[in-house]
Amino acid sequence: MTIVNFSIEYDSINSRNIFTNGDTINGRIIVELSKDTTIQSLSFVGKGSAVVCWTEDVNHSQFVSHIVCHYWSGEKYYDIKQHILRDGNETFPKGRHVFPFTFKVPDRKMPSSFKSSTNRIVHEVKAELKQPMKLTKEAKAHFTFVSKADLDIHGLMEPQHNFTDRSLSTCGVGRISMDVYTSQVGYQQGEDLQVQVEIHNQSSRTLKPKFVLYEKQSFSAQGHRRLYKNEILKEKGDLVEAHSNKTVMNIITIPRELPTSILNSAIIKLEYRLKIVLGIKFGINPKIKLPIVVLPALEVSDGEQPPGPAAAFQPTTLEPNTGQLPNHCTSLHHMNDTRCIPP
Repeated sequence: MTIVNFSIEYDSINSRNIFTNGDTINGRIIVELSKDTTIQSLSFVGKGSAVVCWTEDVNHSQFVSHIVCHYWSGEKYYDIKQHILRDGNETFPKGRHVFPFTFKVPDRKMPSSFKSSTNRIVHEVKAELKQPMKLTKEAKAHFTFVSKADLDIHGLMEPQHNFTDRSLSTCGVGRISMDVYTSQVGYQQGEDLQVQVEIHNQSSRTLKPKFVLYEKQSFSAQGHRRLYKNEILKEKGDLVEAHSNKTVMNIITIPRELPTSILNSAIIKLEYRLKIVLGIKFGINPKIKLPIVVLPALEVSDGEQPPGPAAAFQPTTLEPNTGQLPNHCTSLHHMNDTRCIPP
């Protein structure tokens, strides 16, 4: 084996090792040779893409053991190639060879990095090395891309208000109404979200307000959609006694490491909701949901850090909401392997 090490690395530009639209990535391709070696070409590729993939296994009837449905879709945001060594046959001596590269992340709207068990948005730098009569070698490193805040979202910085009104008859006679206010829709990572809830409790029951911030991950492919929900945090407010009015104020801090909203992909969406629930024992709880857009709190570049691969982000394990059964599937009688592998 003449090539003992073929790798690519880049320099971070801030302490969180993240990049955004228009940033420049500097790095190097490393080729270590055990003896004199001919290289036909060497290329650098900067690439951004998304893929969704899932499998649904559903029993349909007594005549078919099970139905397996595979869904897949992809998006490409950019694919930029630079030739470091043009097509030819150049012989390099034994030893370590370093080929620097500079790559500018496209300055246009595209979604941030994202990863779940089978769905992902990946931004990466890649090297491709060709030798005569041999398979092309590849080396990759993912980098964490966080898109700039999209200030064109309608109503992003405008106040929100929603209202609900309900009469109780079985669990406590009377009427309950709730008004919910927030100062805006969009909040940066680490920013305080202040909620004002005006509660008019004309019933005979005590109410317990609850505040829940949760995420919605939705994936679309081939006309089908898969949805996951996950609670981020939950808080309780002060009790509201029967036949009383009360204004409840609560401050929820958006977690600093919470991924930013993804609203600019056709196949992957990451959305957030603030849910306010009035807890009633043995009754149906009135609730209001407000959309929340999480915006990035990007750091200013603070000089080069030691080189390294892209920061890893762990998949979130969520429980799917059961949706409508797909109406086109592949009928299989003998299939044990249900892994979803995109083409």
